[in-house]
Amino acid sequence: MTDNASRRPTLLMAVSDLGPVVRERRKSQALRIDDAAGLLGVSVDLMSRLENGQGSVRLDKALAVLDGLGLALMVLPKEHPWSREAASGQPSAPAADGKA
Repeated sequence: MTDNASRRPTLLMAVSDLGPVVRERRKSQALRIDDAAGLLGVSVDLMSRLENGQGSVRLDKALAVLDGLGLALMVLPKEHPWSREAASGQPSAPAADGKA
């Protein structure tokens, strides 16, 4: 995951979209899946299911993995500028007053 890509929001359209984000982040930290699972207090099976979009993963466990990898889950209205930015893949233009 490049430095710029890691700073841009990612719009998830399906449950399976979360897996590649988690895998890229784990690999960017040079963690093997078993090492990450141990550090995050989850099973290797859970990490694998999350990264591969297979089976179900409890939300509290998914949030723990995201937090442990330095990621955050945000829920925004679709019309929010950050949602539009993530959908377009382009940074949103700064507001006239310099605030985003």
